[in-house]
Amino acid sequence: MGWFDTIKSPKLKSKKRPNSNTPEGLWKKCPECGEILQCTKLEENGNVCPYCDKHFRITALKRVEYLVDEGSFKQIGEKLISNDPLKFEDKQSYENRLKKAKDGTGLHDGTLLGIGKIGQREVSIAAMDFSFMGGSMGVVTGEKIAYAMDLAYEKKIPCIVVSCSGGARMQEGIISLMQMAKTSASRQRLREANLPFISILTDPTTGGCAASFAMLGDINIAEPKALIGFAGPRVIEQSIRQSLPKGFQRSEFLLERGFIDCIVHRKQLKDEISFFINTLLPVTKH
Repeated sequence: MGWFDTIKSPKLKSKKRPNSNTPEGLWKKCPECGEILQCTKLEENGNVCPYCDKHFRITALKRVEYLVDEGSFKQIGEKLISNDPLKFEDKQSYENRLKKAKDGTGLHDGTLLGIGKIGQREVSIAAMDFSFMGGSMGVVTGEKIAYAMDLAYEKKIPCIVVSCSGGARMQEGIISLMQMAKTSASRQRLREANLPFISILTDPTTGGCAASFAMLGDINIAEPKALIGFAGPRVIEQSIRQSLPKGFQRSEFLLERGFIDCIVHRKQLKDEISFFINTLLPVTKH
């Protein structure tokens, strides 16, 4: 036995970070340019990367805060929830998925509905939240978006819908798909009454939402570089067995081909919406 056989190898220990008491959630890495961003500075910049202009996904509540006049928003139907109509179960039950989504987000469903003011003009507004089951459109989302349009019809005010969705919610089957027809019918009633419907398309706006109300606005506004389309690029490539053009289904690609009306930076979005409201629905003089 050599002398080195009698020496025990030291156990490797992971060193604790010197700032182990530093709270989490102070920094974010931009997925576009890789820069490390301070969360407070990022929020002050509208949750837009100051280096590459990447628009981060934000909650529906934060979206509404950016758009409406301060203190003017009144939420409606916040406790509407799905009752699991099909008793759906795959790897786990739909009931459990809903519970996890509620516990993780503090929301009852993925769409925020209410009445507010933009530039002192009353509007009906609905905003989808991607953090709740990928912003999928179930019966509650369909009900809220249709109700936003119905409120606009009853009160003779503009309707604003902010889409951020991965598509229909498969756990609700055909009932989810029926929301496409339901929301489109409510949208048609607004058209016949000559009331403005402004659709805001954010990243992502796909599936059944893109195939129904999201693309039916009098004005379709997209955020920069948002993914917009029915099926995802990977599914399309597998179906047609061809490579897609660079930037396919992004806002800039769709604007060039006339699928959307304009691309507006998040910081200018409220002012642009106010301009379109005043253009489409001039102030009535008494």
